[in-house]
Amino acid sequence: MNVLEQLMTYYAQNGSYVMEEFGRHFLMSAYGVLFAAAVGVPAGILIAHFRRLSAWVFAVTNVIQTIPALAMLAVLMLVMGLGANTVIVSLFLYSLLPIIRNTYTGIVSIEHAYLESGKAMGMTKFQVLRMVELPLALSVIMAGLRTALVIAIGITAIGTFVGAGGLGDMIVRGSNATNGTAIILAGAIPTAVMAVGADLIMAWLERALSPVKKKRTRAKRVQTAA
Repeated sequence: MNVLEQLMTYYAQNGSYVMEEFGRHFLMSAYGVLFAAAVGVPAGILIAHFRRLSAWVFAVTNVIQTIPALAMLAVLMLVMGLGANTVIVSLFLYSLLPIIRNTYTGIVSIEHAYLESGKAMGMTKFQVLRMVELPLALSVIMAGLRTALVIAIGITAIGTFVGAGGLGDMIVRGSNATNGTAIILAGAIPTAVMAVGADLIMAWLERALSPVKKKRTRAKRVQTAA
């Protein structure tokens, strides 16, 4: 029996298990990025308005990013023990840099004329942030979330070493088996599909939220109405 036949047989016999681990894998990745976004986006906005803080924030997040994933999991395991929470905290830390950097870049790259226009209309600082800065920076922020999610999906695969489950379980199990190529592929293929799918969906959202895209859509609507 060749590898492809073994792979199909494995999926046929363990389809529910693969889907369960696929869901667990995705949820750990999504939760890590979601929590990082809840912290990283406000942090990026803050350092964009108080730029003296940016060097310190980026220094800390850059150091976190250089720590090998296995080392991070090992350290967190000593504090938090085994399980999915250890992986989620690890993903949270790794996701901070791309989210904070893109939020910061998106805010500071807005043309000053837009901000002055908002102030001239009598907007408060919060209104300028909510109605001018965030809409214009949203596509850049989404690009940071996109990068963070794809990275998180890859890192989650090694969560199996701390008892978190996920598709990494099959990869490790296959690597320990005598003829485990099919089992490795059974875990690796869904992981790759998940990463590619997440990247494509986030890329579509990034384009959809782009100010240029919105302007073109509004222009088409006006032409259609005319």
